[in-house]
Amino acid sequence: MGKRGPKPKRLISEKWTPELAYAIGLLATDGCLATKVHLVDLTSKDREQLKNFCTCIGLDLKISRKSSGRVGSEKNYLRVQFKNVIFYNFLISIGLTPAKSKTLGALSIPPQFFWDFLRGVYDGDGSSYAYWDPRWRSSYMFYTSFASASRRFVDWIRDEINQRTGVPGHMSTAGIASDAPV
Repeated sequence: MGKRGPKPKRLISEKWTPELAYAIGLLATDGCLATKVHLVDLTSKDREQLKNFCTCIGLDLKISRKSSGRVGSEKNYLRVQFKNVIFYNFLISIGLTPAKSKTLGALSIPPQFFWDFLRGVYDGDGSSYAYWDPRWRSSYMFYTSFASASRRFVDWIRDEINQRTGVPGHMSTAGIASDAPV
């Protein structure tokens, strides 16, 4: 005899696709998992990013406003939220955790979807810039960077990129805490 009451509904397929991997990349950087209520939250200043996320997971979610919570702060953000115990548990099973900012580590992403996942990470907390040193004619350099408060996550990303491309990457720390990687 099973548990009584309604069974949880499967709102989102856990079958790996490029779209799901991208959405998980966004959640790994700008997402939040709330304990007890199985809530998944994605916060961003970019409405298009939130629309893309909703499209990737196949849900038509309301985009609402969120303030930073600081008194006198003018920072307003946008967010999408939904509750689904099945998808929440799937995210936990691949390595996402509540209060992940400093504790996030390697995630269980199938190798064929790593680049889609990384695109989501880049859209969440990545940046790129180019630099040319006028002392040398062919010194044009192109940099891609990922910011995170979790050194384990950045180490894992760097190792995965190195394994796939042979580019070792570089880690630097900045910010309030001396151990916060960039």
